[in-house]
Amino acid sequence: MGKRVKSNLKTIIDLRKISIRQLANMADLKFETVRRLYNDDTKQYQRDTLGSICEVLDIKIDELLILVDKEEDEEKGE
Repeated sequence: MGKRVKSNLKTIIDLRKISIRQLANMADLKFETVRRLYNDDTKQYQRDTLGSICEVLDIKIDELLILVDKEEDEEKGE
C-alpha cells in the first residue's frame, strides 16, 4: 500500500465559507491554480503557491497537504 499527497484545501475554505475566487484574489494567484488545488487535480505543487495560500489562510503546510493511502483514495473515486 502506497501513500499519495492530497490537497485539503476544499475542506479548509468550505469551512471558512471562502470561495475559490476570493482565495485566489487574497493570495494574488490565478483562479485556475487555486481551483486545481481545491479539486485536488494538481500534478505539481509550486512552493510559492503553497506558501501564499498558507500565509493568507494562516495555516501550516501539513494542514493544506495531507498523506492518504493510495488504495483507499482510489476506492473513494478521488
